Amino acid sequence: MDAIENAAYVSIGRACGFAGLGIFCVMFGLSFDPAYAAQVGGIMCLGTAGILSFRAWTARTRPYKKTELWIIVAKDSRPPATVAQKVIGTAPRDVYLWFAQSVAIIDFVLLISALLMHF
Repeated sequence: MDAIENAAYVSIGRACGFAGLGIFCVMFGLSFDPAYAAQVGGIMCLGTAGILSFRAWTARTRPYKKTELWIIVAKDSRPPATVAQKVIGTAPRDVYLWFAQSVAIIDFVLLISALLMHF
């Protein structure tokens, strides 16, 4: 189970890293107006948190053989087919929710800083 959770963190963390890089690039491009950059970054983080929450909601019903997590986990660490759907569906759900919570905190900080910069 530990190998599955680690693989879920790697898979979802990499995707969130690329999303964060994209958000940072947009904010950097808008750096001529810091308040607007923080506002746009906050809105984009809000969208990312929404997507992560949706993915967490649908993680249990997604076919386990079509997930990146199933591909990442070594063949000797994979669970038997009888319990694979439950295990492979539960691990990413928890990781999606953890990343969604982290992105929501960043979103809150960005939107509050944008609000303070407007005043």
